[in-house]
Amino acid sequence: MASSRIIGIIAGNGVYPETFIAAARRNSPGVKLAVAAFHDETKPELADQADAIEWFRVAQLGKMIRFFKREGVTEAVMVGQISPKNLFDMRPDLRVLMILARVKERNAETLFGAISDELAKEGITVINATTFLEDHLPGSGHVCGPALKKRQLADADFGFRIAKQTSALDIGQSVVVRHGTVLAVEAFEGTNNCIRRGGDLGHGKDVMLVKVSKPNQDMRFDVPVVGPQTIENCASAGVCAIAIEADKTLLLEKGKVAALCDRHRIGIHAV
Repeated sequence: MASSRIIGIIAGNGVYPETFIAAARRNSPGVKLAVAAFHDETKPELADQADAIEWFRVAQLGKMIRFFKREGVTEAVMVGQISPKNLFDMRPDLRVLMILARVKERNAETLFGAISDELAKEGITVINATTFLEDHLPGSGHVCGPALKKRQLADADFGFRIAKQTSALDIGQSVVVRHGTVLAVEAFEGTNNCIRRGGDLGHGKDVMLVKVSKPNQDMRFDVPVVGPQTIENCASAGVCAIAIEADKTLLLEKGKVAALCDRHRIGIHAV
């Protein structure tokens, strides 16, 4: 039986939005997908994959809600990141200004949670960002690339403990470590800049990226993600291993990731 679901996709950058669209089409035949796209962020090619698309500036929440209601959207999903430069350069509409006025601590959980509340007021439920993508969440153990050695597995456990602490403080979900030393901690600059700083400090020798979910992670947004670009960035920075949290980290374009890991000799292990 054809689906009557109408899902609004709040689409940031990277391959996450198109991965979600493909999975939704596979798992829910007949689903209608309305994409809220952002200038200088969302891939233009999504226009060919969506049933409806409209382009916005970051923080045009009222306009986006009107678009969703016009398309009959009852569920929405947040997929893909918005780059920090656009978050700092945004021109908020009245609805976002009201959110900013009442949110004291401005981090992913509070801001996206407040946006979810605004959508709920309009009859739009924000669903988990892993919906339709359960097969993209690796279980524990070796994932792809070279298997991690004993010393690297110890670093994975060490980095996991540290990243859980920093993520609990809403600092960031990634750290770069080497031989029991923290080289870099992700903050608002994002994972890619953290990888570069850590790789530089470790001189590209036995350097590991560790990426986890927050304690009590709200799976509707800010779910940790590893994709081909992550592997390319690690290769450029001299990072030779990646530890992720099992069952909580999305691995996008798995085939490409595995091929890149083999090519660059980067091992991925799920803790």
